[in-house]
Amino acid sequence: MNTQEIANQLVAVCKAGNFEDALVLYAPDAVSVEAGGPPGQSREAVGLAAIKAKGEWWVANHEVHSMQVAGPWPHGDRFIVGFKIDVTMKATKHRFTMEEMALYTVEGGKIVREEFFYAMG
Repeated sequence: MNTQEIANQLVAVCKAGNFEDALVLYAPDAVSVEAGGPPGQSREAVGLAAIKAKGEWWVANHEVHSMQVAGPWPHGDRFIVGFKIDVTMKATKHRFTMEEMALYTVEGGKIVREEFFYAMG
């Protein structure tokens, strides 16, 4: 698959809310980088198992009320996807709207790196 095809598939999976289904689009040694690490965790998750665990942590700690997905916007071997999420942190019951952009890098027909950009605090 080329970058545009991968981008389109990722956006479709995200819009459907089936994030775990997106893992087939990733290389086994893919790297996921957050703007800030979750409490007690690293900003970087390396490999499919670590990326899956990060997703499971998110689901266990957040209630998503709604999500908008925008894009993709391709640029060579990279593409950007925008997310706007209405979410509540389960532990604190704090509800807020989170906006983030994600930059994905594709090599050999798989996502090898994802980087999330969002305001901290």
